[in-house]
Amino acid sequence: MSEEFLVVGGGVSGIACARALVDARRPVVLRDRGHRLGGRMAVKTIDDRPVDVGASYFTVSVPAFQKVVDQWLDVELAHPWTDTFHVGEPGGLIGTRTGPMRYATPLGLRSLIEDLARGLALEQRGEAAEIEPGPSVDGVTYAGVALAMPGPQALDLLADSLSAERAVSGGVWEPCISLVATYDKRVWPDVDGVFVNDSPVLTFIADDGRRRGDDAPVLVAHTHPILSARHLDDPDAVIAPVLAELEGVLGITASPSSVIAKRWSLAKPVNPHAEHYFLGASGVGLCGDGWHGPSRIESAYLSGRALGRAMASLGPAAA
Repeated sequence: MSEEFLVVGGGVSGIACARALVDARRPVVLRDRGHRLGGRMAVKTIDDRPVDVGASYFTVSVPAFQKVVDQWLDVELAHPWTDTFHVGEPGGLIGTRTGPMRYATPLGLRSLIEDLARGLALEQRGEAAEIEPGPSVDGVTYAGVALAMPGPQALDLLADSLSAERAVSGGVWEPCISLVATYDKRVWPDVDGVFVNDSPVLTFIADDGRRRGDDAPVLVAHTHPILSARHLDDPDAVIAPVLAELEGVLGITASPSSVIAKRWSLAKPVNPHAEHYFLGASGVGLCGDGWHGPSRIESAYLSGRALGRAMASLGPAAA
């Protein structure tokens, strides 16, 4: 039996889990199907600037995560963005809503994941195959395996014999398509973000220039889950209705110079688990956005950290 722990998933929960294991002096192997770390804290470079095409921002509600955020603030990896978003509907803006401070990043949210992973010396070996009792993957038995990913993806990896793990996986997840629209100049009112009500097309609009702090004329629009579900096989099909809705909500009549659509088949769990994580007798654990609800970056980080600390007690004691 290997003394290594396997973490599958390179998003915030997977890296938090790996760091907790490494802090406990456990050897860790990471597997992730993406070319870069980040998961849904994804960033796309457009016109030489980063644009967040997955999660839009993060908030803080507990001291444990505040300590992490304070470190990001100290080194200017993150900055306070706004505590006030506008509220809109298909016919225009109708008011504002104040809430918790939302934090954003100059280099994109993925930069925070890369910072969390710094110094971990993780070996990234690509996508995992079936997880079997042992726990075993591709004929290698590990001290423990953490699946840091949406429940339906975990369900696809778990062997039928891991019935307890399969019972808490799966679930219903909403899809989303993110549309990045770049304009020649700013042609909309001063807004940081807009919650869009009563729209079959949009749920949220982020002013990426204000979010990033450079006032670039870039909007990121998140489509309604029902519209998204209809067009997952052809994300570009949402471009026309989204641009029409932006005209109604923000009064934009100019055409963008470029438009990019990014699909997220599993964007948000409908009913996340209240527990921080699951760790069965098999040594297979589950953590991430579907745990420790409500769904947000803070919850995913705390879920992964909690699972990593629990898994560190498995196997022989660290020297």
